[in-house]
Amino acid sequence: MARTLLLPLLVCVVLAALSVALVKADDPYRFYTWTVTSGTLSPLGVPQEVILINGQFPGPRLDVVTNDNIILNVINKLDQPFLLTWNGIKQRKNSWQDGVLGTNCPIPPNSNYTYKFQTKDQIGSYFYFPSTLMHRAAGGYGGINIYQRPRIPIPYPIQDGDFTLLIGDWFKTNHKILRQTLDSGKSLPFPDGVLINGQGHTTFNGDQGKTYMFRISNVGLSTSFNFRIQGHTMKLVEVEGSHTIQNIYDSLDVHVGQSVSVLVTFNQPPKDYYIVASTRFTKNVLTATAVLHYTNSHSPASGPLPTGPTYEIHWSMKQARTFRWNLTANAARPNPQGSFHYGKINTTRTIVLANSAPLINGKLRYAVNGISYVNSDTPLKLADYFNIPGIFSVNSIQSVPSGGASSVATSVMQVNLHEYIEVVFQNNEKTMQSWHLDGYDFWVVGYGSGQWAAEKRRTYNLADTLTRHTAQVYPQSWTAILVSLDNQGMWNMRSAIWERQYLGQQFYLKVWNAVHSLANEYDIPSNILVCGKAVGHHP
Repeated sequence: MARTLLLPLLVCVVLAALSVALVKADDPYRFYTWTVTSGTLSPLGVPQEVILINGQFPGPRLDVVTNDNIILNVINKLDQPFLLTWNGIKQRKNSWQDGVLGTNCPIPPNSNYTYKFQTKDQIGSYFYFPSTLMHRAAGGYGGINIYQRPRIPIPYPIQDGDFTLLIGDWFKTNHKILRQTLDSGKSLPFPDGVLINGQGHTTFNGDQGKTYMFRISNVGLSTSFNFRIQGHTMKLVEVEGSHTIQNIYDSLDVHVGQSVSVLVTFNQPPKDYYIVASTRFTKNVLTATAVLHYTNSHSPASGPLPTGPTYEIHWSMKQARTFRWNLTANAARPNPQGSFHYGKINTTRTIVLANSAPLINGKLRYAVNGISYVNSDTPLKLADYFNIPGIFSVNSIQSVPSGGASSVATSVMQVNLHEYIEVVFQNNEKTMQSWHLDGYDFWVVGYGSGQWAAEKRRTYNLADTLTRHTAQVYPQSWTAILVSLDNQGMWNMRSAIWERQYLGQQFYLKVWNAVHSLANEYDIPSNILVCGKAVGHHP
């Protein structure tokens, strides 16, 4: 009897050990602990307060693989509440982890919160940044690189290495003073400079004859930039998760909140070359330089900086239309990107969003369809889950511009899960705009000048436009996107230009289904922070 029982027991032990070994061999979880502090650095030569993550500025880079589960504990050692948001990470069925004030309570000083999310079916170059107050003006940002799974091919030879370039405008002024400026009803001054990876000058090293990927993100607050490399061309291969037709460019416009990936071959005589990022659509042009260094070089960079485009809106819009989907390539999954025929699906509704800059109670605000968003002390996601009244109304913003007087509200627009919608960003101002939708990517089907009208649909690219998460809108122009609402939750639609977001150019899209199902949305996390009127409520 003992021998009979021992054999099944032994088999169970062996199987259990084997299963543990298999899990460890292909462990989909990555664990991180990040401590957020302030420190003093001189990015533009003047000592100032910056936000550090694990003592780093920019913060640590997240190098992960498609479908990895990220468990990231953020410890806030600042003297203000703090949140991180994950720019371009879709957070499938999981707006609980979005990291903006409409979905999460900020992490109090000397406290922590553990984010739990998955890089579900994504590849590409992204970044994270602080979503609270004006913390974005102090740093706290970093790169997110999502690499393909080993068995999923990419439509270009594997590069010999890659570089992450976080580029953006920068202020010497303390972020708290910048916030006071906005709170007083005034616009921010013009930025003081442009940083590449938190510095005014950095070097990227590579071997002659080899090809490297440059992952470029605009992490700035307000300005587009043009990127170029002296003596070298760039092959565009990926934009925010979409493999592209591999066009060759001398320079690229990258707008606030956007990310692109290019391949650069070190095929010139061995010396150092200038890398240049300069602001676009600004009266005063700010320029940052870095160095591309051949490892066998003995000559410093020399000669004039490579010049950027001399044409403004027309040149940039024309370039944007050349960004096309590679329909024969897969993305995060093995099926071709073009297998989803986005242009042959009937839309269920059209939403037109017009930005404006009204004075409300004598102070500058920014509005969407006449409504300037104000944050509630209770995250909308918690108010919705706990049925807390009086926090927001789904009738607080209209789906087309009204033309009436502007007002403030905690604005939410409700749409139905699995709708397929057309969104038109109408920019009647003389400034560049950049719009971002959390939790989603979307097809950017059209750009045009002047006023959008239904007949403009004839100009849409319904065959091979890109999916991306942030779309630029040129001055006195429009941009049209198509969105498949397949991700239930409360999602932030906002200006990526942080002054405009802070002063109200945002709202929340409530993607809703009456039937509660884990197939549509995950349950509230057990570690959720509560604040405002949600205090006393428990998951």
